Amino acid sequence: MGKFVNNLAEFHKYCEENEVEFVDFRFTDIKGAWHHITYRASAVSDDMLEAGLPFDGSSIENWQPINQSDMLLKPDIPTAFMDPFTADPTVVVICDVYDIYNNELYAKCPRSIAKKALKYLDEQGIGDAAYFGPENEFFIFDDVKIVDNDNHQSFRVESDEGHWADAEDYGEYGNMGHRPRIKGGYFPVMPTDSMVDLRAEIMQILEEVGLEVVLGHHEVAQAQGEIGVVFGDIITAADNVQKYKYVVKMVAHLNGKTATFMPKPIYNDNGNGMHVHQSIWKDGKNLFYKEGEYANLSKTALDYLSGIFKHKDAVAAFTNASTNSYKRLLPGFEAPRILTYSAQNRSAACRIPYGAGEKSTRIETRFPDSTSCPYLAFTTLMMAGIDGIKNGGYELVGPINEDLFEWSREELKERGIPELPNSFREALEGLEEDHDFLAPVMSEEFIQTYIDYQFERHVTPVEGRPTPYEYISTYSC
Repeated sequence: MGKFVNNLAEFHKYCEENEVEFVDFRFTDIKGAWHHITYRASAVSDDMLEAGLPFDGSSIENWQPINQSDMLLKPDIPTAFMDPFTADPTVVVICDVYDIYNNELYAKCPRSIAKKALKYLDEQGIGDAAYFGPENEFFIFDDVKIVDNDNHQSFRVESDEGHWADAEDYGEYGNMGHRPRIKGGYFPVMPTDSMVDLRAEIMQILEEVGLEVVLGHHEVAQAQGEIGVVFGDIITAADNVQKYKYVVKMVAHLNGKTATFMPKPIYNDNGNGMHVHQSIWKDGKNLFYKEGEYANLSKTALDYLSGIFKHKDAVAAFTNASTNSYKRLLPGFEAPRILTYSAQNRSAACRIPYGAGEKSTRIETRFPDSTSCPYLAFTTLMMAGIDGIKNGGYELVGPINEDLFEWSREELKERGIPELPNSFREALEGLEEDHDFLAPVMSEEFIQTYIDYQFERHVTPVEGRPTPYEYISTYSC
């Protein structure tokens, strides 16, 4: 699917053809959440679209102080698409945030940061295009209950597909008993796969909003799914993640269900990842390709990957941006934390997809997840990769084609294979010590704001709360 509009004239024609009543302007905060403001279509002029729309930057977490709160949304007109869920015809336009005090794109706007990264890639003479292909997995549950009281901490998710539903009484129609079971959800047909029609609806609506959809399938875990979409440039790919998450959540919601991209909502079953395919191009040539080398990977590709692994803690602070992320990154759950690479091997942190020719040779980092802000995750991966290229490559372990999930921690240490950080705290502390490679696109203030915010939002509250398992292991001590 291509762009629906390319300029203001086409935008107005598009709105007229779709009898648009409202224009919804959206932007992304540092945690990756979409925000929006809706204007009557009749109130939206060319001057407004070109100059920007005012809003209160102090009301967005960890952005502007109240005494310098005025900011502008700069609409990116070619991103326009019709919202498929509103009762009245509404066109959505994705925006960048503009800093009126420094007369530049806002240093804390994730989308603007990604644009700076793409510009930096070109300025360094390394490449003129960066292509990213994220694969976002999700769960669709029937019900979720959460308790967060001082004396009571609990959650409960329900799904007809869950093995825990075997003895449930479903009334008139009975309990049919067809369920994927733990780690049994990969590619079963109906009735075991109960989400066929939901995924089909998601796929159709994703195409309506501009994504090119390839496939959809049940994933390994109970109640888990994935939709495959075509890659894009770094900005488009991140925009598409925002659209994808919006559509998945809304389709589930309108069908009386609830969708989540949380990395590890169910104990003892696979979690949700966001595998990220990446390649750098220049003058129409794929810089990651060299025929005859291992998996057709060039030295540039390996140097790029070595930069990601070199800056593993700082990268993880953006690609795995929650305490829950590190509950997914355990051996045996297809969430590799072992920093090596391999053709086809899904237990390595980086997989080289099978059968890749010149146009499709790429790396696939398998550890990221959807708690990340896509603009920041992709930017950090690329900036770490650029650092690896600029420095001629860092030490890189691999390729390793064995099942790494079978290796013990002692074996990994003996072979000198590094791993991802064990916790979000460790990742953020690593970012605090190692962020010079991000300096061209992320300010010191932004990085410190990000670290402080994530400690306040995730690390400290989670570390301070007892869990049911701690009662089991500690209550009688």
